[in-house]
Amino acid sequence: MEKQKLNPTLVYVLAIIGLLCCCFAGLGFILAGIAFFIAHSKLKQVQINPDDYEVSSVKAMNTAKTVALIILIINILYFFYAIYNIYAIGGWDAYMEQVQEMMEQMQNQ
Repeated sequence: MEKQKLNPTLVYVLAIIGLLCCCFAGLGFILAGIAFFIAHSKLKQVQINPDDYEVSSVKAMNTAKTVALIILIINILYFFYAIYNIYAIGGWDAYMEQVQEMMEQMQNQ
């Protein structure tokens, strides 16, 4: 019987796109969370039937899960940092006023 291979490409792609979305107030945690969930569920399948999968592909999926977890943590931390900054300024309305003032200054220059 031929052993199955795990393909961590989707996990890597979602995690990297999640890292790029970190610039949007940490909203990349959605994609990174999905990547982590996919990797975790695939590795649970491996635990049920470990003899059915190639060892190298399991190691690759473990690495992809680690990358997704690190990017997930980065995004969550940045998300909370963005929320903290909004409330430190004085709430959403004060934040939007500050953004509007910055846009006007940029247009005047």
